[in-house]
Amino acid sequence: MREMERKLMRRKLDLEMRPYRRGGMKKNPTNELLRAVRKALGVPVPEIAKKMGVNRSGVFDVEKREGKQGITLRSLGRMAEAMGCKVVYGIVPADGRTLEELAEERLWREVLGVGKEKERD
Repeated sequence: MREMERKLMRRKLDLEMRPYRRGGMKKNPTNELLRAVRKALGVPVPEIAKKMGVNRSGVFDVEKREGKQGITLRSLGRMAEAMGCKVVYGIVPADGRTLEELAEERLWREVLGVGKEKERD
């Protein structure tokens, strides 16, 4: 892909991911999100369990795995759907910068040869 196309793609993604960048600055922005949404909506665990085809402990297990960052996207999506929601995720630089800023930093590191020693290790 040519550099101009990459730049346009970065700008488009930066615009689309703007709301996610703020969350990306937090240490763990989605910690226990399933439980928080379930409680905020007032959806009973038995209702979620029935819709997911699991027992009550299965719902709590999914919430526990999400809190420990061991959940699959499939399980996350199934539980979200059982609550009348859907999963939407984003990939952003960890410190809240834009993709454009991150790409420029990578270019300068490459030009200046910074970090080459680490790549060889």
